[in-house]
Amino acid sequence: MGRITSPGTIRLEPAEGAILQRIVATMPLVGLSGLSREAFAKYDAAQAKTVWALGHRRRFALMQSGEVLASAERYDLTGRLDRQLVAICGIAAVHDSGGDDDDRRFGGALVEQLVEDATRNGADLALLFSPSSPLPDGFEVVPTPDVELTVTESPRHGAPMTLVRGGEDRDLDAIAAMGHARAGRFRFHIERSADLIKHAITRKRLLAGLGAAGVRQLEFVIAEEGITAAAYLVMSVVGATWTIEECGDRDASGARIGALLQALIAREPVESRPVIRGWLPPGVLPPQVTIVSSSASTPLLFARALSSRVQGLHLTASEVIYWRSDLF
Repeated sequence: MGRITSPGTIRLEPAEGAILQRIVATMPLVGLSGLSREAFAKYDAAQAKTVWALGHRRRFALMQSGEVLASAERYDLTGRLDRQLVAICGIAAVHDSGGDDDDRRFGGALVEQLVEDATRNGADLALLFSPSSPLPDGFEVVPTPDVELTVTESPRHGAPMTLVRGGEDRDLDAIAAMGHARAGRFRFHIERSADLIKHAITRKRLLAGLGAAGVRQLEFVIAEEGITAAAYLVMSVVGATWTIEECGDRDASGARIGALLQALIAREPVESRPVIRGWLPPGVLPPQVTIVSSSASTPLLFARALSSRVQGLHLTASEVIYWRSDLF
């Protein structure tokens, strides 16, 4: 979609101060991630202060005569596509204050301006993190499969002989190394540094902590060898539904991931077992885990080539390693 022409100057501005307050105060409820407006303001301010966000995240607004027409977050990311390093402009949380008429699709105009700016600044690829219909101009869906899992348990419903503890900042370098080792076989992945992983986990913790009491929990657990993280699991818990946000294991079999799931299940000695869901990239299936069902997820991630270094995206689910916690 091209730029909108309308009486008065339409310009792109950083969404800070009073502009940011106005955006949060008028954001539609669907954009608040299940939080109250006050809690969302705290969530937004807190995640913006992580080490990674300070250098890689900004919010912009499309303005006209002091009015916010649309807003979005922009992320500066790095990834690998077909083994070459690519600079990525990530665009998320696109909110349009206009109506449904073609001449009021300010969100689309904002996305286009961010893409144009990124292209001028040397980005190779744009990623749009947003449920969107119709498909944005020039973007294609990056497919991700939703899976539902069951976990094999001991007949005695006991925990496996695995040392399990809560995850800590000292584990992040080992987690980043696990991800880097596994990602090499895929056509496309985002380069996930320790700071980016911490940012992703912090966002999930904030959502759990700022939501209504008891509604949402976050599990971040480690299986270790000596004092080093050998496997990890990050999982959101809402009622009886567990959603795997990300996981990793130094062992290619993923057996320790399965042991972590077994340990968490054994911790709750009740007859009813949780529904476990998530996105599992190809090859990530612990021997204790069985996929009950798999289906294409609702499109949430879209990609668009911005430079001649990116030729013929056409990514399939088997070519991408991507976690739910990577959604901005």
